[in-house]
Parts: sequence; C-alpha cells; structure tokens
Amino acid sequence: MARQKKYIEGEVIEKAMHLFWRNGYETTSVRMLEKEMGINQFSMYASFGNKQGVFLESIKCYQKKARVELIDKLKNAPSNVNSIKQYFIDFVSFSKEVNSYKGCLLTNTVNELGHSADPKIVEEIIQFATKVKTAFVEILEKDITKSKEIVEQQANYLMVALQGLSVASKIFEKQQLDDFIKGTFKNV
Repeated sequence: MARQKKYIEGEVIEKAMHLFWRNGYETTSVRMLEKEMGINQFSMYASFGNKQGVFLESIKCYQKKARVELIDKLKNAPSNVNSIKQYFIDFVSFSKEVNSYKGCLLTNTVNELGHSADPKIVEEIIQFATKVKTAFVEILEKDITKSKEIVEQQANYLMVALQGLSVASKIFEKQQLDDFIKGTFKNV
C-alpha cells in the first residue's frame, strides 16, 4: 500500500523556488532543499525525481507566478508603451524579497548555467521569454506609425533591457533602477 503524502506538492515547490531564486541551482544542495521544503530526500525524489526535477518544477512555478503578476497584468493594461514601462516597474517589485532583490530566476539561471543547462530548462526559459516578447510586440504594433521592422527592433531592445534590469536589480538601489527604466523608455 502506497504511503499518503503529508505535503502539498505546489507548496513545497514554491518554497524550493524561493531557495533556488536566492541561491542559484549549483549552490542549493539537496540538504538545503529538504530543510526549506520540509520533506525528506526520499519524498523529494519520489515526487520530483531528483534535484533537477525539483528545479524544473520550480522554474514552472516561477513562470506561473510571473505570468499572473506580470504578463496577465500587461495584457489587461491599456495597449501603449506606458503599459510596458509599468511591466518593468512591476518586475522590480516582483523581484524584491524583504530587503533585497533577487533579479529574475530565469535570467539568474541563464547566467549561472549557460550552455550547461538541461535542455528542458532552456526550453522553458525560451518559451517564457517568447511570451514576454510577444506581449511587447502586440502592444508596440498598436502604434500604426511603426513598421514591423521597428516593432521587432524595439521589442528586442526591450527584452535585452529587461535582462539588464534583472541583473542590475540584484545590486543597484531603487533610484538607480528607476532611472534605468526612465532612460530605457526614452528610446522607445
């Protein structure tokens, strides 16, 4: 007879997500995960396969949280460049935990693992980035004075700026981040 789980997978994955977000994949040990998630290694492996499985589920949890708090809000906002600017402002708040900023879990992962990342993780990151860029493109296309080429260039510019903001948010003060956002949108 199978043992009954004494935990809710979504809750323990959210705890793991925050741990990975703070510490990165390589630095986070299985022991740290056990402590943070409140489950033992056997339960972790039974539910998620291994540390990499926990991480992949954490990435999916992050994407869901970001979609609800950032992308859905963007899609429901007035379709203009100011709504994309608000996305950047909201991202800074989204990445904050207590007195520090954690950046973007996905950007942190790319910076940490680079080409050595599991293809499934890379695929998840690319899919999410594509959703964000698509939302930017849809808003930028509302300006009928912009050609498709300009829309594509501006969307690419905003994606790179967002990655820069993600990294910068880990070390710079709020005023510096606000100035970066203002400067970014002078060019769009």
